[in-house]
Amino acid sequence: MPQPSSRPMTLPEWAMLMALASVWGGSFFFNGVAVRELPVFTVVVSRVVLAALILLTILRLKAGRLPGDRRVWAAFFGMGLLNNAIPFSLIVWGQQHIASGLASILNASTPLFTVVFAHFLTVDEKMTGGRLAGVALGCAGVAVMIGLDALHAPGTGVMAQLMCLAGAVSYALAGIFGRRFRVMGVSPLASAAGQVVASSVLLVPLMLAIDRPWTLAPPSLAAIGALIGVAGFSTALAYVLYFRILATAGSTNLLLVTFLIPLGAIIPGALFLGESLLPKHLAGMALVGLGLAAIDGRPWRALR
Repeated sequence: MPQPSSRPMTLPEWAMLMALASVWGGSFFFNGVAVRELPVFTVVVSRVVLAALILLTILRLKAGRLPGDRRVWAAFFGMGLLNNAIPFSLIVWGQQHIASGLASILNASTPLFTVVFAHFLTVDEKMTGGRLAGVALGCAGVAVMIGLDALHAPGTGVMAQLMCLAGAVSYALAGIFGRRFRVMGVSPLASAAGQVVASSVLLVPLMLAIDRPWTLAPPSLAAIGALIGVAGFSTALAYVLYFRILATAGSTNLLLVTFLIPLGAIIPGALFLGESLLPKHLAGMALVGLGLAAIDGRPWRALR
């Protein structure tokens, strides 16, 4: 069944998109707090395991259950890898070295990659002239943000930005991969729970082998609160919204959320973490925003 990705989103879909942007924007702030005390895989595993427990509890209270079909579980593991394990780890690693606001801006490039991948991997989200222009503008914005340092002096900061971009690529592939849950008839709540359970299974052994959490100092209340926030709001609640929007509005419409996310990351990062952005980051964000407007097409139609 083709996705309704080319039609304008309804008001309820826009409301869900704004809510998703708020809770996902908070994830960059929560990560920024937690990563000051805890290593990467400990932060990521805490996020997915707590989210899995929350979602499984909600599923049980609603008298639902996870599917037993092997094909569905293979899809859960694929989604858990692309939408959780890879991007969470890359972005949290990047946030050890760059501001949470910058990480969220780089994450806003996700729809640019989605448009390109969707052209080759789907039958109903093909490239158009407007989308191609949007991708070009967005890529220019990413280049402006990273700057010329990547060409002659690639240091830790540049690598951190590239890791966040790689996370955006993984999110883009996940947005396309996740379309199959609608066809399989898996509910948004079961899809959300299944993928975080699968990603927990993938990540726990890595955390035990690499971070050796039993050797770490006890985290502060702030770090514990950040882990609860990123698991409960920015993962459990976020993925229920994510799969519901994906099922009705399509992957390209859904991933417009990434341009709204920086607002939820930059403000708390500046207020509570003492972070700041350079002019090139804001200029790059503006170009990415123009690119997303060109991809979406509706601002130009409204002007006409």
